[in-house]
Amino acid sequence: MPSGPAGRSTYQTIYAVVRRIPRGRVASYGQVAAVAGLGNAARQVGYALHALPAGSAVPWHRVLNARGVVSLPGHHGLTQRILLAQEGVRFDARARVDLRQFGWRPRPARRMPRQLQ
Repeated sequence: MPSGPAGRSTYQTIYAVVRRIPRGRVASYGQVAAVAGLGNAARQVGYALHALPAGSAVPWHRVLNARGVVSLPGHHGLTQRILLAQEGVRFDARARVDLRQFGWRPRPARRMPRQLQ
């Protein structure tokens, strides 16, 4: 795995950002990449989330594409929609989430605790 900020793996950096997304909010793959300091690496965020082990505590379901749409096909996409709906996130008739209403607006990251560096 490539190395990210503070010597952590890029995937671990992505997971740390995704863990910051609060319940009832969503972020785009590109937004997660930008907050993680990875520039325009939206696709890499998708790869990292796909690599999560089953039962992971990382709230992967809070990440959508830039149009506010679930990108996952089949039952994975349905699972994502159900999890988001349980958190109060609403989809419109075109199966989109209004990112102005439900989008995450992160505060600047505080200094990471030493054990996470």
